Amino acid sequence: MTSSPYKIIPPTFTAIPSLEVGRAVTVTAVETPDAGLEAIGHLVGTAGDVPEALGLDRAALDRAGFGGTTGETLLVPSNDGAELVAVGIGDSALTTSSLRDVAAAFARAAKRSARIGLVLPELPGISDADAGAVITEGILLARYTFSALKSKPKETPLAAVELAVAAADVDAQRDGIRRGIVTSRSAALARDLANAPPSHLTATDLADIAVQLGAEFGFAVESYDKAQLIEMGCGGLLGVNAGSAEEPRMIKLSYTPATGAANGRHVAFVGKGIMYDSGGISLKPSDPMHLLMKMDMGGAAAVLGAVTALRDLNCPTAVTAFLSCTDNMPSGSAYKLGDVLTARNGTTIEVKNTDAEGRLVMSDALVLAAEGEPDAIVDIATLTGAALMALGGATAALLGNDDAVIEAVKAAGAASGESVWQLPLEKSYRKQLDSDIADISNLGGPHAGATTAALFLAEFVDGIPWAHLDIAGTMQSTTDESWRSKGATGFGARLLADFAVAYGTD
Repeated sequence: MTSSPYKIIPPTFTAIPSLEVGRAVTVTAVETPDAGLEAIGHLVGTAGDVPEALGLDRAALDRAGFGGTTGETLLVPSNDGAELVAVGIGDSALTTSSLRDVAAAFARAAKRSARIGLVLPELPGISDADAGAVITEGILLARYTFSALKSKPKETPLAAVELAVAAADVDAQRDGIRRGIVTSRSAALARDLANAPPSHLTATDLADIAVQLGAEFGFAVESYDKAQLIEMGCGGLLGVNAGSAEEPRMIKLSYTPATGAANGRHVAFVGKGIMYDSGGISLKPSDPMHLLMKMDMGGAAAVLGAVTALRDLNCPTAVTAFLSCTDNMPSGSAYKLGDVLTARNGTTIEVKNTDAEGRLVMSDALVLAAEGEPDAIVDIATLTGAALMALGGATAALLGNDDAVIEAVKAAGAASGESVWQLPLEKSYRKQLDSDIADISNLGGPHAGATTAALFLAEFVDGIPWAHLDIAGTMQSTTDESWRSKGATGFGARLLADFAVAYGTD
């Protein structure tokens, strides 16, 4: 792996904390929590009985200001033994989504404890396996921190978690826990990569990391350098890279199901990997959003995280993924407004804004994905501010050309708790992308920016069923909220893994 003299993380990037999920942290299903735990959580609704173990009645909780609303917590100190935590669950039956949130709230309340346990009543309507998975996700993702660059981290690392669900099938719950560990690891990996400073994680670094992860998690990796990209005709990626001192990389990941487990389906993922987006010649203003542009490779990070989970989830669907990676920098050699780039499929593209670069690098990756003739393509990108303005930071924009694929992505979003909302792929807006001198331009008009960006991408999928996720709003969180830790969220890693596992099983 290449390294710069001012890098702090070792060249092997061994400081990725996500790889310790499931290693340094143990999660187990038990009938009764160990007495040696440091914190134990108990669920309390807005009405009904209060668990005796808390040692408080409803009136005492009310006096302490605890009403039992969903996600509300109250620490109950004890003279000896574990600290107790009352965790609110509201006044309605728990769902997998709300159970994940409740588990996250408990994990945050017990943030100073390394060994924690959560006691739960019977969970009607939620299978024991699903309960184990979402509780594990909520706790592990809520306790995530990126401390690789801190000389003296203040956070208490999580070491052990015990889950005690009344009347649960412990074996089924343990299966769910194993699933939750895998999916949490995939999201944490995506967070690590997106949180890493651009000086510590270049396109070439990411390619090396992918090779390392492929060897560990059972997928093949091919990496194409600048010379190879020239031979391949990847003019979109090369054009954006022209201003950077760092080489670009097109990274191909290939997952093949175990013999006898395959369902005969094949999907392709494409991730935008702008390692740092200055805007190029169309320079971004120096504001807080500019600071976040190290996360403009969040799509590529999510895809890589998802693929690391596939073998351990026994995914029956073959997956090929392309990560299109480069910086977007201004310099004397940078591409300019008015330039015309030629994508791999021969489409000529007039550059009307160098800050609309994500769609340019993805054009080549989408063509490569389509050449493999998959059953479906799903791309994910921190693509437009328009998606953020329309849907905020909690929900990603979803567009596409095929109802079945779009519905499958929606189902995966619901299962993972990663919210998506479909926007229309309004074809009448396509004329906004017309160019006087090339086949298409890289920028539409002032309105419906998320849709015109998706219409641009649609030009490169060759009619294959396709869905597009615009995660510009969901790539990061400004606060610790539920299972979303401040910083990069890893949005899409668990969703894509769920999509691949479920695709073609109906």
